[in-house]
Amino acid sequence: MSRKPDGMGTIRTEGGLLSRALLERVAAGDKTLAGMAPEAYHLAPNEKLGEAITRSWNRLVGAWEAFSEIVTNLPADEKTATTITRQRWSLLLFQELGYGQLQTAKAVEIGDKSYPVSHGWDHVPIHLVGVKVDLDKRTPGVAGAATMSPHSLVQELLNRTDDHLWAMVTNGLRLRLLRDNVALTRQAYVEFDLEAMFTGQAYADFALLWLVCHQSRFEADIPAKCLLEQWTIEADERGTRALDQLRVGVEAAITALGEGFLAQPANIALRQRLEDGTLDKQDYYRQLLRTVYRLLFLFVAEGRDLLIDPAADPTAKQRYRSYYSLTRLRALADARRGTAHGDQWAALQLVMRALGESGEPALALPGLGSFLWKPHATPELDSAQLDNRHLLTAIRSLSTTTEGRVTRSVDYRNLGAEELGSIYESLLELHPILDVAARTFRLETA
Repeated sequence: MSRKPDGMGTIRTEGGLLSRALLERVAAGDKTLAGMAPEAYHLAPNEKLGEAITRSWNRLVGAWEAFSEIVTNLPADEKTATTITRQRWSLLLFQELGYGQLQTAKAVEIGDKSYPVSHGWDHVPIHLVGVKVDLDKRTPGVAGAATMSPHSLVQELLNRTDDHLWAMVTNGLRLRLLRDNVALTRQAYVEFDLEAMFTGQAYADFALLWLVCHQSRFEADIPAKCLLEQWTIEADERGTRALDQLRVGVEAAITALGEGFLAQPANIALRQRLEDGTLDKQDYYRQLLRTVYRLLFLFVAEGRDLLIDPAADPTAKQRYRSYYSLTRLRALADARRGTAHGDQWAALQLVMRALGESGEPALALPGLGSFLWKPHATPELDSAQLDNRHLLTAIRSLSTTTEGRVTRSVDYRNLGAEELGSIYESLLELHPILDVAARTFRLETA
């Protein structure tokens, strides 16, 4: 089976649980992943995964249409619609994912606290609530949502017991895959927006849901041996290698910028200050480092959709995305090597100045005001020019990692502060070697 990821527009991974890179491998039918053969999904001999997924999709499309009509006509005083949601949709969905008729579960008692999860399969808690119940809010008087939100109920259960490692929770509109994350400081889950998936006919996203949440992914004598956990371990190992590659990419980006500023004919003042010692080479390196960290910040902020002002004019938002964003530069770096022109650096400088001052309403940018964005953090570079070739080389180095012959995009959305901190620490061990006359720049380990 070969399937190209289709943007995963209805799928969201939060907190790094099942990285986008892993989901892309699953969607593409990567045979190097354990359990990707049709027989591992309990299909009949010679039956293809694509055929099984299509059958499930066709059945569920009809069920969704009928369920949606019922929900639209629910009486105004219906507060949960739990029974209707389970019988007319959620249980049918899990049947198509290989669980058969899900069995209701007894509340799990841990200490003096009860966890009334509605259903389960083997060692996997599966909490089904009604379409009117918010997964993230407590709903007084509703079983499984009365004392805490359905999501929190299931997550706390996973965190407090060794008997369960993975779980799912759904209100019919969204389905979340959760894992024990007691060691993590923020929520971690994969969310499938079922409403958007079926309303928008996102078949490719459903195929990924089917492949990831199928019953066969959880089979094991003990939870830690299931296929989903094997995938997670392999993805973590790849993530570690990818982080090492990202460190290499950050070094390459600093080198490209360091060389680019030296090589630019217009930067006479910069070269003179380096030659006469007015600008110390270590200070030059620190300014390059801050510039790269500005780029990393923009990658993460854009990846999480946290940079532009949500209340800004839609035209301003689109203007930033189309002409000034790092996402745009990333696409440009993928397509071109770059020229001797300096227009891309000039556009990027406009963004950095806006963030360091009071913002720029015309680009939907707020003012951040921290030292990283202040002009005195990078005074020589702010007044210097840089050609597109060196800038796009730096962007390309920050955008992708290479393992063997495979090049992957860096998932900045789920890059945590710990990873960024470890990259920063590794850069402190480096010092610059530069020859102003020859206009060369490189880094060496101190």
